[in-house]
Order: sequence, then structure tokens, then C-alpha cells
Amino acid sequence: MPPLIRKYRLRRSHRLSGKREFEAVYAEKLRQPLGPICLCAKPNDLGHPRLGLSVSRRVGGAVKRNRIKRLLREAFRIGQHDWPGAYDVIIVVYPHKTAMLSEYQHMLITGIQRLDRHIKLRESK
Repeated sequence: MPPLIRKYRLRRSHRLSGKREFEAVYAEKLRQPLGPICLCAKPNDLGHPRLGLSVSRRVGGAVKRNRIKRLLREAFRIGQHDWPGAYDVIIVVYPHKTAMLSEYQHMLITGIQRLDRHIKLRESK
């Protein structure tokens, strides 16, 4: 059997797009605040996670907002195979000083693990 090959691409199918998809995640009311970001999640049946970003103008100018979005997409792309399940996740960004990629990676994996535990507890009741 050949070794498992992980693809670290961020395809269009791994992104949330459209008002309905965002509203469905927000309606689930599963939130995990983590300092300068907040993760909103909803389980999906696709077999892979999907990402949505919400970065308001209060965060800063276009250059700063785009840098934060690039870093968050990269953190998601690198860590998506380590996630405990398939979730639709929206990252809401609050005003803060731009962090390093490793900090965003740590925030994402910590947040999704907490959300996963919360979802499993909720399903077991």
C-alpha cells in the first residue's frame, strides 16, 4: 500500500462562499473566542473542512486586512489535515496587531479542538 500523500492545496471547494453558507454557520451558534479571533463552526458531511473569513474595516486598512487574511488562509491550509473532523468554519477577526503565522496556526487548532469537544458533548446528550 503506498504511503498516505497529503495535499496541502486550498481549493475552491474548501471555501465558504455566499450569504446562505455564512448564515448557516452563524445560525449553528457554536463560537470559540480566541483572543483576536473568534471561530464559528458547523459540522458538514463533505469529508473536509471549509473556511470563511470575516474581517471588518475596523481591523485596519486594506493592506493589514489582506495580510491577516493571507496568514489565516495559510494557517488553515497547513493545518487542515490535523483537524478532528469536517467543519464549516468562519473566522471572525477583531482589531489587533498582526500575529505570526505560527500563532494563527496555534489559535486555529486550539479553537477547532475545543469546538469539536463541545459538539461531541452536545451530540451525546
